Amino acid sequence: MIIKNGSVLLFDQGGFVTRDIRVEGEKIALVAQEIQPLPGEEVVDAAGCFVTPGLIDAHSHICISEEGMGALGDDCNDYSGPLTPELEVLDGIYPFDRAVADSVRAGVTAACVCPGSDAVVGGVCTAIQLKGKVADEMVLRRYTAMKCSLGENPKCAKNGFTSRMGTAYHLRKCLEEAMDYRHSKEEAMESGAYFKRDLGMENMLRVINREMPIHVHVHRSDDICTAIRIAKEYDLDMVLVHCTDGIAIADYLAENPYPVIVGPGMTPRSKQETWNKTYATAGVLSKAGLKVCLTADHDVTPLYFLTVYAGLAVRYGMDELEALKAITLNPAQVMGIDGRKGQLKEGLDADIVIWNKHPFAHDVAVERVLLNGAWVEN
Repeated sequence: MIIKNGSVLLFDQGGFVTRDIRVEGEKIALVAQEIQPLPGEEVVDAAGCFVTPGLIDAHSHICISEEGMGALGDDCNDYSGPLTPELEVLDGIYPFDRAVADSVRAGVTAACVCPGSDAVVGGVCTAIQLKGKVADEMVLRRYTAMKCSLGENPKCAKNGFTSRMGTAYHLRKCLEEAMDYRHSKEEAMESGAYFKRDLGMENMLRVINREMPIHVHVHRSDDICTAIRIAKEYDLDMVLVHCTDGIAIADYLAENPYPVIVGPGMTPRSKQETWNKTYATAGVLSKAGLKVCLTADHDVTPLYFLTVYAGLAVRYGMDELEALKAITLNPAQVMGIDGRKGQLKEGLDADIVIWNKHPFAHDVAVERVLLNGAWVEN
């Protein structure tokens, strides 16, 4: 199949350029200025349209906080304790969440599904494609990140502590226990002695061995700085989620350039730590040199309006190309799935969205969506 004559988003070309795209099976086979169709090959004329990769959200609760299901469909937080690294969102993903179909029709094809933010260590985040009837079939990267939280949410969750000091202590405690566990495991392996595995500590080994990052829920500047302090102390890979007060410490963040996932924006300032929320944050942090992703934080705000949030970031100062990266390439890189998703490039999955106008236009509509080489029904 060839998608011809579209304005195709190519980051190495600086934006939208006229190109053709050949798809073979589930993969993009070729992106070029002029591709001649083979006999009998399907040709889709995208003249006058904009063509992007499938959109990606690096922080979501889709399929684990199911739309329209209330408490019965909310499996984000377990409340069995402040430290639950043994939990995995994969065991709570419901593929038939109503939001999945709406999101795909709006051009969103992948997301990182995360536990909620009421535990200090909440469990394992998993990257999924928004396609499939069985959770295991949707997985792109099972061990994408360990969800951690600082600030108001864990502080107020009645987890046995009531201060930011207590929250930070529990995170350090979990990391120290992981280091002790690693030592004990190595000793047992060397001696051949029996060793009882702990599922939570096995997941934390991936963190302290830098096999997966921590995604830390932080809004206020002091919590952001605490996350950076702890990440440095334990030499961790880290992504800062929300980063609402990032403007206040943009220079410090530039000196400590951990990736950031900014949002959700289109909500009231519902708690004190979000008083300084502004759509300008993403642009300021991007211009400071940080890798910025934008999140709907579904179901806090709907995932299927992801381009609206990106367009608002542009309105408030973010570079347009960087905003496009923030919902495609950057999330793919942060999630560790950029070998499959995030760009229109030979060898990557054929997740392709055809728009009738620029994706940030107020009246844009999705014409067609290709997900893993198959057209999605509208």
